[in-house]
Amino acid sequence: MRRLPALPLKSVLLNTSRIELWPADLLRARSNSDARVLAGAYAVLRRKQDGRYLAAVSARGVHPLATGLPRQPGLDEAWDALDRFESATRGFDADAQGALPLHALQERLHALGLDDAAYAERTGLALVAEPAALAFAGRDRYRRPLWLTRSAGRGWQAMRTAAARDGVVLEAISGYRSHDYQLGIFERKRARGQSVEEILHVNAAPGYSEHHSGRALDIGTPGEPPAEESFEHTTAFAWLTSHASDFGFVMSYPRGNPHGIVYEPWHWYHLGRDGSADR
Repeated sequence: MRRLPALPLKSVLLNTSRIELWPADLLRARSNSDARVLAGAYAVLRRKQDGRYLAAVSARGVHPLATGLPRQPGLDEAWDALDRFESATRGFDADAQGALPLHALQERLHALGLDDAAYAERTGLALVAEPAALAFAGRDRYRRPLWLTRSAGRGWQAMRTAAARDGVVLEAISGYRSHDYQLGIFERKRARGQSVEEILHVNAAPGYSEHHSGRALDIGTPGEPPAEESFEHTTAFAWLTSHASDFGFVMSYPRGNPHGIVYEPWHWYHLGRDGSADR
């Protein structure tokens, strides 16, 4: 029987190379049987590759939600992360947990036909490691949990509140994305016949997106389609241009940026108020 953690897993995502550990109450049950198990659980192991729920964890123990649970790659790493969290008694700082190693990412990039060394040299972008833990920063436009580093999440909440005082509504469109998520985008587009170069004109290569860091945020406003250049004509964009730096945010990809990425007025990165965060 597992003991309940001293700290509730309500606002933290524990991240490992293959499996995420989510607060159970932030996940939607996908069947009646899942609903019954999740109702009494405090954590759910979710496979990053496809979002499959692998197991739920409660004070009574581990409840498998997928067949072959003991054979799941990365399971030991996930249990180790949960054990460290359960042992914490004086608070849990998501930003202090460090970053994950870049497991086998280069092999997967090569399988997609992408020369990562040449790409890095051409774009000036660096590989971005995923945080080992992320903080709940509210919900995005689609009511999905929004995960960011704790410092970026606090900056986002403060910025959104300040904008609202000025009559401007800011919406989060997308925050943290895993390497697996970005790899999936590439794999689907390649399957539809797009070339690597065509995809790279719109999407950063897996492992090179600022979204992996938990510090990047795509921002929108009601009535405006997501991730469109037309966002620059909104009052929300005008407000961000004037005030985002006050909360540690900068626009990553202006027109003519040296990385060769299309103009993205919706994409903002949290450097922190002192501008010292690693990109």
